[in-house]
Amino acid sequence: MTRYKTLIFSLMIFTLASCISKKDAQSDAKAPETIYLNEGQKKSLKEFPIAIKFKGISEDSRCPEGANCIWAGVAVAAIEIMEKSTKPVQLNLATMDMQERGYQKSANFNGYTISLQNVLPYPNADHGTQGLKGSYKIAIMVKKTSN
Repeated sequence: MTRYKTLIFSLMIFTLASCISKKDAQSDAKAPETIYLNEGQKKSLKEFPIAIKFKGISEDSRCPEGANCIWAGVAVAAIEIMEKSTKPVQLNLATMDMQERGYQKSANFNGYTISLQNVLPYPNADHGTQGLKGSYKIAIMVKKTSN
C-alpha cells in the first residue's frame, strides 16, 4: 500500500513540475523581441501580430568618431508600424530621450512599446554622415505592454 502511495505521489509531483515548466515556457513566448532592419526593409514579427518598416533616418547629428564635439548628437529613425487591423502609423525614434527637443527613444503603439536600440553605421570624422543614406541599419526592441 505504501508503494502505491509513493508512486501516486511521485506521479503527482512529476505532473505538477511539467505544468509549471509549460507555464514558464508560455510566459516567455511574449518576451521582448529585438528586430534588425536595413533602411527600406519591412518585417513581420514572429511573436507579435505587427509589421515594422524602417523608412529611413530623418536626422543624424551624431558626433563623428575621431572628432571633438560639444554634444553627442542624435540620430532619428522613421519607422512605420502596423497591426493587421490598423492603418500604418509613423514613429520617429531617437538614439536618446531629450524632451525639450522632441526626441524620444521609445513610443507606445496599440499595447506595444517600441524602442530604438542602435543605429549603424556611426559617422566618422572623414566623411561625417555624407554617403550613409541608404546604408543605415537599426536595432529596435518590441515588447508587449503589461495591462
